[in-house]
Amino acid sequence: QVQLAESGGGLVQAGGTLTLSCAASGRTFSRNPMAWFRQAPGKERELVATINYGGDTYYSDSVKGRFTISGDYAKNAVYLRMNSLKPEDTAVYYCAADTRTDYGMTYDAPEFDVWGQGTLVTVSE
Repeated sequence: QVQLAESGGGLVQAGGTLTLSCAASGRTFSRNPMAWFRQAPGKERELVATINYGGDTYYSDSVKGRFTISGDYAKNAVYLRMNSLKPEDTAVYYCAADTRTDYGMTYDAPEFDVWGQGTLVTVSE
């Protein structure tokens, strides 16, 4: 059974740093694009960042310059380092994989077919 498990969420003050981790089990994602999404209370799920096997990355405008996505495909893991956190970054963060795409880049939530359970990030004033 394919599973993604996020970790690293928590409470942090504005301006602080957190690093989220996503570990995959059940199969390898050696060629598949992976991403981080987030969903704040009362809002739709939004793409935060995505990465492919070639190391190409994409960031939403709201996090560009503050967040960094990285992948260790040998360890079947993806990370999200979040610097200069703001209260508006408060959300549940989800890791996702698009197992139906090899080498390419994926951006839209419906294209990702494997999701983690999410980890809560709370940024206080």
